[in-house]
Amino acid sequence: MPTLLIVDDEAKMRRLLELQLSQAGYTVLTAGDAPEGLARLREQPVDLAVTDLRLPGMDGLAFLQAVKREQPALPVVVMTAHGSVETAVEAMKAGAGDYVLKPFPLEELRLVIEKELANAGLRRQNQSLREELRERYDFPNIVGRGPRMREVLALVARVAPSNSTVLILGESGVGKDLIARALHEHSRRAQGPFVKINSTAIPESLLESELFGYEKGAFTGALRSKPGKFELADQGTLFLDEIGDVPLPIQVKLLRVLQERSFERLGGMRTLTVDVRLVAATNRNLRAALEEGTFREDLYYRLNVVPIDLPPLRAHKEDIPALAEHFLARFAAAQGKAIAALAPEAMARLLAFDWPGNVRELENVIERAVTLGDGPRLEAADIHLEVVPPPRAAAGDAPTLPPGWTLEEFEQAIIRDALRRANGNKSQAARLLGLSRNALRYRLAAMGEAPAEGEEP
Repeated sequence: MPTLLIVDDEAKMRRLLELQLSQAGYTVLTAGDAPEGLARLREQPVDLAVTDLRLPGMDGLAFLQAVKREQPALPVVVMTAHGSVETAVEAMKAGAGDYVLKPFPLEELRLVIEKELANAGLRRQNQSLREELRERYDFPNIVGRGPRMREVLALVARVAPSNSTVLILGESGVGKDLIARALHEHSRRAQGPFVKINSTAIPESLLESELFGYEKGAFTGALRSKPGKFELADQGTLFLDEIGDVPLPIQVKLLRVLQERSFERLGGMRTLTVDVRLVAATNRNLRAALEEGTFREDLYYRLNVVPIDLPPLRAHKEDIPALAEHFLARFAAAQGKAIAALAPEAMARLLAFDWPGNVRELENVIERAVTLGDGPRLEAADIHLEVVPPPRAAAGDAPTLPPGWTLEEFEQAIIRDALRRANGNKSQAARLLGLSRNALRYRLAAMGEAPAEGEEP
């Protein structure tokens, strides 16, 4: 049963409450003043405290405030005489759960205590649920709290505890490796190994031996046996990046591992069995690869059990400020620079850009800005954005803009890039753009760029 603490300077009242509440099944501690009550709380945990507001020395309100400083979650019921409702209300503002007016029926106090204990239980349960949800949905290595990324992270949290194969889709630079790592760390395999392999970083002739290992003498130079990535990832997760570039012969062996959990090393006769969860990623359109015959249909469906589609950065620009500040703090600390913030104009430049290289490009832009910057904050001039012109249209095709750009935005980006390359020299920038100086000046005025001091408008 719950343990209660009764704090009252009247010995008869303490004894009466102790007897009545003990008969109701509670364990009851008592104290004659506030300092003794605080000492009791520090000596022994209790579930609820009942205190009179009129106490010698430290009054009941001061006692309540001290309790809430030390044990904020402890429910407290206050007793007050003389109909001093104003004092009781003040106590509730300070954190009391409820109050009773002396004289009161003991049944009334018992009901108030029961209610407060029930409420405290609900609060603990809610707090536990909140902490559980925060733990499940907290991904410290992933910065992204906008609605698009929250959807992705919620899916990661649901999928991570399972053993299902996951296929992560998205453009280069969106953070597919971070999602793969989050899947592993929030899974039941978190204590096992996380092994990553990028199929495009390994020559085709070596990829099979890297994945499945080889036996001594399997080929010239194989002086000893070597386990492959699947063996190294046993009881853990294997992250196979750029799965769309795996050659067809190796796709056959991958399919067998997914189906049977077994394989042979290169040059070996012994069948090995592993318990590995495969997480694959690609920036290619695998359905198009199916039609081209460069990717096996049966492997595609084995991989595509749970697809996670990561949006490009331009589709969740609300995350750019948090990402930029995260990278700024990291690179400023690494380089020992006291750059603490981005100017509003610098942030506006970041938000207006299309980010074809996604989060990786943003990271590089911030690193370059921190490296070259020397002020207390990054200014717009410190943000150097690489404007990639749209692909040249084939004969008979209409010219195209980068996705998400308007013609006006693209023109302004080209002008700013020309000024950057010309180090602010408008005549040189005009020559780069194939414009007259007056034409460039007109466009800058339309962009809201004021002429330099002493320059003819």
